[in-house]
Amino acid sequence: MPLRISVKVKPGSRKPGLARAESTLVIAVRERAVDGRANAAAIAAVAAWLGIAPSRVTIEHGASGRSKRLAIDGLDERAYAVALDAL
Repeated sequence: MPLRISVKVKPGSRKPGLARAESTLVIAVRERAVDGRANAAAIAAVAAWLGIAPSRVTIEHGASGRSKRLAIDGLDERAYAVALDAL
């Protein structure tokens, strides 16, 4: 069963990166929200941050909005919490 997390994506950001805003992960990407480029960049950023393959991260809900729900295969809540605390 994949881990599900809520994220907020900020496309077209001058300063890409990940940050924590309360219990939500904020992903700033340089790519604009055109032809799914921002979504792909957000998935790549989360995968790189967690040290997993991008194919293990999928968008379950909110593909056309800034607020999204991601499903991450093969990651438990404890490992995610440790990575989130490190931000």
